[in-house]
Amino acid sequence: KNIRTARLLLFAYLICYNKNMVTPNPTEQNTSETPPSLTPEKLAELREQERQQKQTMAIIIAVVVVLVALLGVAIYFLLQPATPTDKIRDIFIIVVALETLVIGVALIVLVVQLASLINLLQNEVRPILAATTETVNSLRGTAEFLGENVVEPVIKLNGYLAGLKRMLELLGIKPK
Repeated sequence: KNIRTARLLLFAYLICYNKNMVTPNPTEQNTSETPPSLTPEKLAELREQERQQKQTMAIIIAVVVVLVALLGVAIYFLLQPATPTDKIRDIFIIVVALETLVIGVALIVLVVQLASLINLLQNEVRPILAATTETVNSLRGTAEFLGENVVEPVIKLNGYLAGLKRMLELLGIKPK
C-alpha cells in the first residue's frame, strides 16, 4: 500500500512538473500566437488590398498594350521608304530599349518577392523555431527530472536488492 501511494504521489508530481514546464504563466502568454479573427474592418482592408492589386494589374496590362501599340507604330513608320541600314539600326535600338524595360520590371518583381520572403522568414519561421526551442528545453528539463528522481533511485534500489540477495545466498538463507 505504501508503494502504491508513493507511486501515485510520484505520478502526480510528474504531471504537475510537466504542466508547469509546458504551460506558460498567463502573464507570459503571447497574444500574437492566437489566430486573428476577421473583423469587419479587417475584411474591408482585405477587400481594399484586393481592389488595389486588381487596379495595379490593370495599369500594368494597359502599359504593356500601349508599348506594343507604340512598337507597332514605330515598325510601320520604319518600313516606309528610306535607307535599309537606318531602319535596321532604329528597330534594333527600339528592341533593346524594350528589352531593358522588361528586365527592369523583372528586377522590380524580384525585389518585391525577396521582400515577401524576408517577411515570411521573420514573421512565420522565427516563431516556429522559438516554439521548437522552448519545447526542446522543456523536454530536456523533463528528461533530467526523470533521470534524477525516477531512474537513478530505481537503479540504486536494484543494486541494493542484488547485494541483499547475494548476501542471503552467501549466508545460506536463500537457496541459489
